[in-house]
Amino acid sequence: MNSIDLTPLYRSSIGYDRLGALLDSALCGSDLSAGYPAYSIEVLDDNHYAITLAVAGFDNRELDLSVENNVLSVRGQKGEEQAKRRYLHQGIANRTFERKFNLAEHVEVTDADLSNGLLTVNLVREISEAMKPRRIAINQSISKLEQKGKAKTGDIKRDVA
Repeated sequence: MNSIDLTPLYRSSIGYDRLGALLDSALCGSDLSAGYPAYSIEVLDDNHYAITLAVAGFDNRELDLSVENNVLSVRGQKGEEQAKRRYLHQGIANRTFERKFNLAEHVEVTDADLSNGLLTVNLVREISEAMKPRRIAINQSISKLEQKGKAKTGDIKRDVA
């Protein structure tokens, strides 16, 4: 079993607690259905992404999308009529599946579209104004001793009511 020591990262970073578990599952996890359904992840621009899954034979009633704890889950469940069919050859894999995608913070699913056997899930990274870089002003305070000295020499203006 391969393991990555992220101790140096944790010494200087806050809030990356999930990163170790995410890397371990990516490196050591064994997903038996890793090849089904086939999918692509596309970068549309700096803040927009699309995940496209090949779900031939499924309609929108048989597909379920959900997001929980920054994990997008796409599930496909074929109806009972599929189980009753008899095939001489079944080359189209219409089996039940679940595919999960880990989403970074601030990545939200905006919508999904099913067209020509392809399910496209659109995502956007939305960083709030509070999370964007900002300058912090450094206040320059005058010590009480300096204030007393300036008050005696008349350097401090006083409001007269």
